[in-house]
Amino acid sequence: MAARPVIGICTAYERARWSVWDQRAALLPISYVEAVQRAGGLVLMLAPDPVLTEQPDEVLDLLDGLMLAGGVDIDPALYGAEPHAETRDLEPERDAFELALARRAFERDLPFLGICRGMQVMNIAQGGTLRQHLPEELGHHEHRKVMGTFDGADHDVRLAPGSLAALAAGEERHATKSHHHQGVGRVGDGLVVTGWATLDELPEAIELPSNEFALGVQWHPEADEHSTLITALVAQAAEHRGARADQLDGAGSSARAR
Repeated sequence: MAARPVIGICTAYERARWSVWDQRAALLPISYVEAVQRAGGLVLMLAPDPVLTEQPDEVLDLLDGLMLAGGVDIDPALYGAEPHAETRDLEPERDAFELALARRAFERDLPFLGICRGMQVMNIAQGGTLRQHLPEELGHHEHRKVMGTFDGADHDVRLAPGSLAALAAGEERHATKSHHHQGVGRVGDGLVVTGWATLDELPEAIELPSNEFALGVQWHPEADEHSTLITALVAQAAEHRGARADQLDGAGSSARAR
């Protein structure tokens, strides 16, 4: 039986309560873990680590794919902006860690999926910016109707024909579950927008065409059991794992021949 592809998912540091404890913890919603497991992947949870921020290859060498999950707002100083009044709950350790992993994952052409905040990290990693409070700009709250739930926050996105986003979703008009108040501003270097909200044309998917699988989506596929996006990431990670194994075997054969 072939080993499962290893998908690293970054966690947040949050205050949490369980049993008799109330402590700071490295947290990840179980929906991300279950979605990867359903797709045939093995999850490696990655807590912010200052050593890995400086040396991301130490952990990326262990992975066949990387996922950046949703979460709190990103520090606007990282894209040269002043904070909006609605930009809150910043996590500098997480920001630095995820940006370092994102930049190196792009360079290594590691299969890579950014979800919600993760898509925004991808954009900033390539020199892009964010729009800090969409309701103020767009005049509505349709992208995050109720705090802390996806109830009633469904809307469709239009995906560019032939794009990685459309191929991963399996369709060009895709129903999504949304929970965000920020979005992509200036698009980062090399990235292209390949998905737009049908209700207001907000960018909802970005990708790096020079890489095999580098996709960011503003919605939450992990919250939708019918979504095929995470399955697509795991499948690409399995191919990446196989290609890497072939390279190692080839290198070993060459060494033995010498």
